[in-house]
Amino acid sequence: MVTIQTAENALKTVYLGVVANQLNVNANPLLAKINQSSKDVWGKEIRKVAPIGLNGGIGAGTEDGALPRAAGNNYVQFTSTLKNLYGTIEISDKAIRASENNAGAFVNLLNAEMEGLIKASAFNLGRMLYGNGKGILANITDYTAEKLTVDSTKNLMEGMVVDLYNGDSIKSDNSQRIKNIDRAKKVVTLESKFVPDVEKLVDSLVIQNSLNNEITGLGAIFDPKVTKLYGLTKSQNTWMTPYTKSAVGAITDMVIQEAIDTLEEQTGSTVDFITCSSKVKRLYQGYLASFRRNIDVMDLEGGYKAMSYNGIPVISDRFVDDDTMYLLNTKDFTLHQLCDWQWLEGEDGKIIRQTVGYPVYTATLVKYADLICDRPAGQAKLTGISE
Repeated sequence: MVTIQTAENALKTVYLGVVANQLNVNANPLLAKINQSSKDVWGKEIRKVAPIGLNGGIGAGTEDGALPRAAGNNYVQFTSTLKNLYGTIEISDKAIRASENNAGAFVNLLNAEMEGLIKASAFNLGRMLYGNGKGILANITDYTAEKLTVDSTKNLMEGMVVDLYNGDSIKSDNSQRIKNIDRAKKVVTLESKFVPDVEKLVDSLVIQNSLNNEITGLGAIFDPKVTKLYGLTKSQNTWMTPYTKSAVGAITDMVIQEAIDTLEEQTGSTVDFITCSSKVKRLYQGYLASFRRNIDVMDLEGGYKAMSYNGIPVISDRFVDDDTMYLLNTKDFTLHQLCDWQWLEGEDGKIIRQTVGYPVYTATLVKYADLICDRPAGQAKLTGISE
């Protein structure tokens, strides 16, 4: 007979390992390349020592002259707060009772809920990897009672629950769910009406309760509006400045190689992963085709396939801006975590809880983590890529 305890046991023993693997390896090709570690986690913070430059105790001298003066490695401490990542599933009491004498129906019910959770979590983890930690999904350019015109729908999907903001001030009384997205017109329709007035001017969409609470993605490294990174002021630490090139125009091997060579010569960084938008990938494929060159394909961990540039995988990702390509050394990145994905437990050890006042049960998956790049200057970004 299927009971709440049956569901508890299934979520703990059967689903947790599968879900953790799906989110750590199969959620996003970039995430699959990044090391995950519980090192350097102190309480609620990540404190990591990163080296700067070279050891200075090197020199040449005469046969009987003074030896080089010792000058050890230079270090700086990066600090960041662990971000709280959550994913919640909900099962109604009616659905559980309807399947209590049919184990197959109950398994199908749990499978559907877990697949939905994995899909939503993978989408948001991939989006956060390229974000700056602020959590803005899109900027609002115009709006009516229930329709919002946005600058981009790249980070949006039907079903997402969002908050409306003006700057850092929330303007929606309740979180709103996205009902429909007209991607051609960049118009988002909400399930319930938002009544705009002078006091409720809005300019951005944020995933529910997430403003300034997301992991520190690539945007924080490259966005000039982000003035502090890992507790340090960028302008006072120029060694944190990554390689950027704007108004690239046509994407060619020469442009890519110039960025790779610059990183190697200036920082000693070796690019092992290239990610771009699908538009840029097509432009690069067109460039290769114009010279009648074969497109090499690589198999990556997690079942992904990628083009190859001199043995470096070139992956397209929906969360990369349309005219952009990143060239990364993934060995410089670590996702520091307090623990791997776990179910949130109550004082009694239960992971399934009834929502007070409602005939539904919920279970929440949680991970406390943040992304740190040891060598921000060892990464590159190309923008303004066009035909």
